[in-house]
Amino acid sequence: MINWLAFGEIMLQWITLVFMLVGLVGLVIPIFPGIVVIWLAAAFYALLAASAGWMNGWDWLLFVFITLLMIVGSVIDNIIIAKKLRETGTPWKSIGIGYAAGLVSSLFLTPFAALLITPLALYLAEYSRLRNKNEAFQSAKGWLIGFGWTFLVLVAIGAAMIALWLMWIWL
Repeated sequence: MINWLAFGEIMLQWITLVFMLVGLVGLVIPIFPGIVVIWLAAAFYALLAASAGWMNGWDWLLFVFITLLMIVGSVIDNIIIAKKLRETGTPWKSIGIGYAAGLVSSLFLTPFAALLITPLALYLAEYSRLRNKNEAFQSAKGWLIGFGWTFLVLVAIGAAMIALWLMWIWL
């Protein structure tokens, strides 16, 4: 005879893991909130697990750590990129133009378009301000380096969130 409760728990765990992995892979897309998707999967699991009586104090503590990582991950990307751009001397106005162009392009084109349009808009804003190709290129390069570091940090945070959730379901 099939234990439907155990089967349902295993299915819920697999579905949660799939959504978490989608969030992790989705970090490649600049506007995709992969960290939030990972957290939402954990929150949905916590809600269902709590209603089934599967949650204990350690489970809630791990969920709190996952939540804290989500909060850090949600703001760290803008901090890293802005810091890298400020190191190149890029003013906030040009940074804002780049972010706005990336956001608009990802809404009306594809999210991957922002990977090209954001540094291009930043380059054009800086070239318009400085009339110097090399200095404008340094700003665009700063954004690309910042994006690369952001991606690595967010993948590490997302992987840590998933690892905490795996500890939660296995312990």
